[in-house]
Amino acid sequence: MLTLTQDLVDKIVAHARKDHPDEACGVVAGPAGSDRPERFIPMLNAAMSPTFYEFDSGDLLRLYREMDDRDEEPVIVYHSHTATEAYPSRTDISYAGEPGAHYVLVSTADTDGAGEFQFRSFRIVEGQVTEEEVRIVEAY
Repeated sequence: MLTLTQDLVDKIVAHARKDHPDEACGVVAGPAGSDRPERFIPMLNAAMSPTFYEFDSGDLLRLYREMDDRDEEPVIVYHSHTATEAYPSRTDISYAGEPGAHYVLVSTADTDGAGEFQFRSFRIVEGQVTEEEVRIVEAY
C-alpha cells in the first residue's frame, strides 16, 4: 500500500495538469528505508511528448547524487498519461528500474467516466505489475 499526504497528491496532479498535453514526470523522495514519500521533485520530461516520458540524464544524475547526500531514496516515481488510462504501458514496465519504488500514474484523460483524472499506484518488479491501494492522509 502507498500512503501519502493529500498535499503530495495535489502537487502530482497539478504537475500533470500543468504539463498536459505532454506527459509530466517526477519523483517523491523520502528517508532511505522509510517508504515515506516526503520531498516532491518535479522533473522535466526531456522527450516533451504526449505519449512518452524520459528524465533528462543530467537532471537524473544530479537528483540521485542529491538524494544520496540527503540519505534519501525515490519512494515514488510518477508520470502522467494524457490520452489513456493510468496503467503502465509496455514501455513504462521496461523502464521501471526501481524495484522498491511506488510507480504512480495520473491520467489527465477521462478514460473511465470517473472524472478528469485517475491516480493509481503500482509496484513493478522484474516486469510484473501489481496495483496497490493508495491511502491518502492529512499528515504522517
